[in-house]
Amino acid sequence: MKFSGVTFASTAALAAALLAAPVCAQTAADTTSQPDGASGGEIVVSALRRDQTLLDAPLAITAFDSQAIQNAGIERPADFIGLTSNVTLVETQNAGNAFVVIRGITQNRNSEPSVAVIVDGVLQVNPAQFNQELFDIEQIEVLKGPQGGLYGRNAIGGAIVINTKKPTSQFEGNITAGIDNGFGYFLRGGVSGPLAENLFFRVAASYYDTDGFIPNTFLGENADPVEDFSLRGSLLFEPTDKLSIDLRASTNQLRTQGLYYNIVDDVNTIADVRVNNPGQNDRDIYNVAMKVEYAGDNAVFTSISSYDTLKEILTGDAFDFLPIEESFFFNLFEAILGPGNGFDLNQSQYLNVKAFSQEVRLASPNDGRRFNWLVGGYLVDTTRFISTGNMIDTGNGVFPVFRTPSTNPLNPQFSFLADGQENFAWALFANAGYEITPELRIDGSLRYDRDRRRQTTLTPQGFLPNVPGVPQAQSGEVRTRTFQDWQPKVTLTYKPDRDVTIYGGYSRGFRSGGFNQTGVGAEAINNAIVGVGDVFLAETADTFEIGAKAKVGPVRINAAAYTTKSQNSYFFVFLAESSTQNLGNIPEVRLNGFEIDASARILPYFDVNAALGVTDSEIKAFDDPTVIGNNAPQVAASTLNLGAQYAGPLVGRVDLLARLDYRRIGRTWWEPFNTTSRDPVDLVDGRLGIKVDGVAITAFAQNLFDKTYNAEFSPGGFVFRARPRRFGVQVRYDF
Repeated sequence: MKFSGVTFASTAALAAALLAAPVCAQTAADTTSQPDGASGGEIVVSALRRDQTLLDAPLAITAFDSQAIQNAGIERPADFIGLTSNVTLVETQNAGNAFVVIRGITQNRNSEPSVAVIVDGVLQVNPAQFNQELFDIEQIEVLKGPQGGLYGRNAIGGAIVINTKKPTSQFEGNITAGIDNGFGYFLRGGVSGPLAENLFFRVAASYYDTDGFIPNTFLGENADPVEDFSLRGSLLFEPTDKLSIDLRASTNQLRTQGLYYNIVDDVNTIADVRVNNPGQNDRDIYNVAMKVEYAGDNAVFTSISSYDTLKEILTGDAFDFLPIEESFFFNLFEAILGPGNGFDLNQSQYLNVKAFSQEVRLASPNDGRRFNWLVGGYLVDTTRFISTGNMIDTGNGVFPVFRTPSTNPLNPQFSFLADGQENFAWALFANAGYEITPELRIDGSLRYDRDRRRQTTLTPQGFLPNVPGVPQAQSGEVRTRTFQDWQPKVTLTYKPDRDVTIYGGYSRGFRSGGFNQTGVGAEAINNAIVGVGDVFLAETADTFEIGAKAKVGPVRINAAAYTTKSQNSYFFVFLAESSTQNLGNIPEVRLNGFEIDASARILPYFDVNAALGVTDSEIKAFDDPTVIGNNAPQVAASTLNLGAQYAGPLVGRVDLLARLDYRRIGRTWWEPFNTTSRDPVDLVDGRLGIKVDGVAITAFAQNLFDKTYNAEFSPGGFVFRARPRRFGVQVRYDF
């Protein structure tokens, strides 16, 4: 196994050597482990289902506490992912499509996520939920490597654990208001306190409105306006010191636009957005969850129940995303049918998901015992409807299409596919850990997942593809598939010193397969596209990893090296005839990589950090032999982070925050054939502010030097523009 001419063994040796080397830098994770004004504070994480400091946790983990979240200006998932090595986020098409790529494990449209996302103990069941505003957050933990044995469903690449601020016994709150160059304004905050004896509440909200940042030169307006409102409330009832009941509810309502693509040959080509249909992207998310916990003398019982709904409508221009008379289809039909008979297309997609999930677990008390254990079960019942189609663009705009084809004469339906899914998944899991000696510990976990998926074709018969030699799909047809696998994990931890942790182990991750929309398999055959059918297969990832962490005076350093064999990873294919987004499978990909994160407080209140992540991907098997040996789609070859922060007294009662973060995303490939790769992207963010008596005024800039680049490239030449520079000022008051 080798990447960039370096063997996996030599990578491990390099990591060990760097661990022993003196450094004067600090990782983003460990910068956050020292609160402002402190010299030795530690973040406590629950990565292995027990409380540990970052230094003691035997896995690659980046964590941000509430002060670090505030200092770094973390407001969206892209913000904390941008501070994490070997993790990238691809934002594209519409709000629900934001793909986490972690150590080469990718995500795509209509796929299950590459990471398990757990918010306040509740596993998100729909990937379209992930890309939301972050506000009133207590802590964020990013775990790298398969975590299925611990966090279960979709933890094939890792897990992201987000904890919002809890209700408090004392009245407190915060409010932040600001403006940006959108021109936009935002308001967010939270308030908490007691309602009665042993009953506490917290309410938090966020509102953001902006005209956008990416100009549509044809329409003379911005392509990416946003109006986003989120509200979250929680009640915590603690009738005894052993029993707690936590009830939470939240909503997010987003109004924006999407589908402002360009069609180019090279991902590095930048073109103006010129769609003639601004379209719409409306997403509504609702969640209610209840966590009940009873702490007995010898065991802790936990029950987590959750109900989610998500509706998203997306409309906009269609291929090739140009004004009508310049478009490909208009000129094609003009040539075929004669002058005056050309027409262009637009498109609409509707998604409606409802899900109920339940988890129960019984665990040993979290009190530092030599032997700890946990057993439990999980189930999720999901109902999903999706429709996708093209309409004839009459120049009167594009109108949303929901469950049935359009009958609007201004929006004649050209193609239409619709499917309903009823999915039921369940899992059983067990974890155990034993401290063999004060220096040596072993942890193991095992989880069995079974996912039954039932899809009903709801497309009217007249809209289903009919390809000679391929069985004709039927409206009303029901297809059922079951995907299942075991997810083991074992970790051995050695602590020769209180300030040194060495670990190694094996883990397997599993991600369920699923259905593309009915009929796309026939369309793929008709277009000579390999690897795509009406069904895409489940993916597994087997990872071996070694790592070490150390603290020497003010210096902290973490190093890890890994090798992963991924079977049936996803790749994306767009089929223009049906305007469908489909997944294919790559039979085998090998991923080799390492991370080295370092941090140091070199002066009082002044921290520096550096982090390097490298992932080498190689396709080992594919239906088209010319692809073998290529790089896997969406995987950045490397990430590099450098940062510096001063957060401390300036003069008198005035505190200063000065922070600068640099991020380099290495060369990235986008599809199995490697026809184009994006050049490395260099981004700089900065923050400068003062704080006096609980009031903080902060100026901020994201993408400070206004780097112009494409956030994604899809087969067919689709590129989606990344957001340019955003800057502004905000005021925060804590009370």
